[in-house]
Amino acid sequence: MRVTDNMIMNKTKYNINLNKMSVDRLNTQMTTQQKIEKASEDPVIAMRSLRLSTNLSHMEQFVDNNIPDVESWLDVTKTSLLNMNKVLTDIRSKCVAGAHDTLQPEDRNTIWKELTALSEQVYAEGNADYAGRTVFTGYRTNCQLVFTKATQDTTYEITQRFKESDIEHRRYYTKGSEVPNDASTQYSGTISQEHNYDRFRLAYNGVEKDNEPELKLYDSADSTLDVTSNINPQYRYYSSEEEWQRDTGTKSLEDNDIVVIRNTGEMIFGKNISDTIKSNDYIAEITYVKKGFAKGDVRPEYYFDCKDITDSSNPIEYTKEDQQIKYTVAVNTHLTINTQASDVFTTDIARDVEEMIDIINSAIVAHDKYDKIVNMMKQSRYSDEVSQANLKTYLDAASKEVAYADDNLQKTYSQYITNFDEYQQDINLAVTNLGSTQVRLSLIKTRVENQRVTVNELKVKNDDRELSDIILDFYTANNAYQSSLTAAAQVGRQSLLDYL
Repeated sequence: MRVTDNMIMNKTKYNINLNKMSVDRLNTQMTTQQKIEKASEDPVIAMRSLRLSTNLSHMEQFVDNNIPDVESWLDVTKTSLLNMNKVLTDIRSKCVAGAHDTLQPEDRNTIWKELTALSEQVYAEGNADYAGRTVFTGYRTNCQLVFTKATQDTTYEITQRFKESDIEHRRYYTKGSEVPNDASTQYSGTISQEHNYDRFRLAYNGVEKDNEPELKLYDSADSTLDVTSNINPQYRYYSSEEEWQRDTGTKSLEDNDIVVIRNTGEMIFGKNISDTIKSNDYIAEITYVKKGFAKGDVRPEYYFDCKDITDSSNPIEYTKEDQQIKYTVAVNTHLTINTQASDVFTTDIARDVEEMIDIINSAIVAHDKYDKIVNMMKQSRYSDEVSQANLKTYLDAASKEVAYADDNLQKTYSQYITNFDEYQQDINLAVTNLGSTQVRLSLIKTRVENQRVTVNELKVKNDDRELSDIILDFYTANNAYQSSLTAAAQVGRQSLLDYL
C-alpha cells in the first residue's frame, strides 16, 4: 500500500489530538478529582453515580430532617404527658386527703382551693405544640385541643356513646336543713335523705333545654340494631338537682323513669332501665346540644361524632376517627409519631374534678349551717329552754346533712382514687409507648447513619480519583503528547527532495 505524505500528516495530527484530549481529560480530573465530566464518558459510572446520589440524598433527608423532627415531636409529647401525670398525681393526693374522716373545715377549704387551681391545668398540657403544630389533635395540627377562652355562642350537637361498663352508681342527697332567723319556731322542713341511682354522665354540663337528650340503645351484637323500645322510658327533665327535689320532694325516681339534670349533664336511670341495659349489655347513644364552653373545655370534635351548629345555616360536621401521623424515617420504614388526645385525656378527668369540688362545697355549706346554729345556741338571748329546744330541731336536721355530706365526701374521694389511678395508667401506657418508639427511632437512626457512611464511601469510590494517581497519569499523558509533537516535527520536515 502506498503511504503518502498527506496520510502520514493526517495520522500524525490524529495521534496528537488523541494525546491532547487525554491531557485535557486528566487536567479536568486534576481540577475536579472526578472520574468523568459527562455521562457519555462512562455510562456505567454515570448510572451508578446517579443511583448512589439518590440513595445518599434520601438518607441525608432522613438523618438531617425527618429523624430530628420525630425526636423533637416525641420529646414534646413525652414532656406534656409527664406534666399531665404530675397534675393527676397531685389531684390523687387530694383524693387521699379527702378520703380521711379527720378533715377539719380548714382542710376542706384547702383541698377545695387546690382542686380549683389544678382543674384549670388538667387539659392545659393538651395544647402542647411543636413548631406551631399541636401534638394531640390528630391531623388538625393547626387547631387547639381545648378552648383557650370562654365562649357563649359556640354550639355543638354531640353524639356520645356509652357501654354497659360506663354506668356509674351515684348517691344523691336531698337538702334538709336551714339556719333560722330566730328561735321562735321548730324546724319543719325536709330532713336529708340519701338516694342511690345509676347514671350516665355526659362529657359536658349545661345541656341545652330546647334540645332535650334522649337515650337510644343498640344491641351489642349488632351495633346498628335499635332496641330502645325494649325499655319504655318515661323522661323527666330538670335544670338542676334543686328543681328535681322541688318537683318530687325527695328526689324520687320510679323504676321506668329517666331523669336528665341539664346543668350537671347527667342522665339518671330507674331500676328497670338500668337493669335492662346491664343484663343485655346494650350500647347506649345520647345526642345532646351544648351551647357555650368554658376556658379549658376540650373541643368535642376530638372525642365524639359531632356537629358545629354555631352557624345553623352552615353546620360543620366532624366524625371521630383514628388520625395517625406517620413519618418516613428510613427506606420503607414509617413511624406513627402522634398520640391522640382521646387515648390519654378522657373527658372524665375534668368531670371528676368538678364533682369533687361540688361535693366539697356541699360539705362546707353543711358545716357552715351547723356551726351557725351552734353559735346561735350559745347566744344569751336564746338561752331559754324553749329557744334551745327549737334550735335543737334545726341542729338535728343540720347534723343529719353534715353526716351525709361528710360520708359522701369520703366515699366519693375513695372511689376517685381508683379513677385517677386508671387515668394515670392510661398516661403511663402512652409514655411507655413513646419510650418504645424513641428506642426504635434511635436504632433506626444509628442504622441510617451507618448506611449513609457506607453509601457515601461507595459514591466516592465510584466518582472520585486520588490526586496522586491523576498527577502520575497526567505527566505520563503530557510526556506522550510532547513526544508526539516532537515526532510530528520530524515528520513535517521530510519532503520528496530528501529522497532524490
